[in-house]
Amino acid sequence: MHKSIIYLLFIGISSVGLAQGTFKPVKDTVALKAKIDNMSKHTSSIESDFTQVKSLSMLSEKITSKGHFWFLYWEANGQKNNSLRWEYSTPYQYTIVINKDKILIKDESKIKKYDMNSNKVFKEINDIMISCVNGTVLNSNKFKIAYFENDNGYKLELLPNQKNMKESLKKINMYFDKNVSSVIKLEMQEPGDDITTIDFSNKKLNAPIAAEKFTLK
Repeated sequence: MHKSIIYLLFIGISSVGLAQGTFKPVKDTVALKAKIDNMSKHTSSIESDFTQVKSLSMLSEKITSKGHFWFLYWEANGQKNNSLRWEYSTPYQYTIVINKDKILIKDESKIKKYDMNSNKVFKEINDIMISCVNGTVLNSNKFKIAYFENDNGYKLELLPNQKNMKESLKKINMYFDKNVSSVIKLEMQEPGDDITTIDFSNKKLNAPIAAEKFTLK
């Protein structure tokens, strides 16, 4: 089960121009880290359409899915919270909601609920995903991070430090444009070289999102 969740719970926003050109080591990593930290502090919500592409080493054809994504950061009773909703519409209807310590998955009309705190795998995936979305991954000791840049933007290469994580995750590549306004692309590569990438379009930052988006009925 956790393998399918890993496939579905990583996001990115691709840019053709960003991928063009050779990446070189960043000259001023302190300045880049400051920009990413500023981005994370000023991002309260993200909403976007997305196209997810899975490139599997055992298959010549790529698997493509489309849908809509919401991310919301909020505080209540002195606690900081992050909520996510992935709503797949093509080629099948499938929704994943992460709200506080709960994971809700709706496959057509069936809804399954999981307790994040009772499943270390779910919690680990959620923590990685949230930290990649809001940029706080730089403060984690779970990855060795290398910084690269070209004329169009930046790439962060994240290599897992923990043995158990290395068994299911080889590398994460995070991409930013030069303005570092949000993560614009994220790629997850597994040990067998399967790669998951999700392209986002019509992105909205810091727009109001109703709390009802993070429930399932």
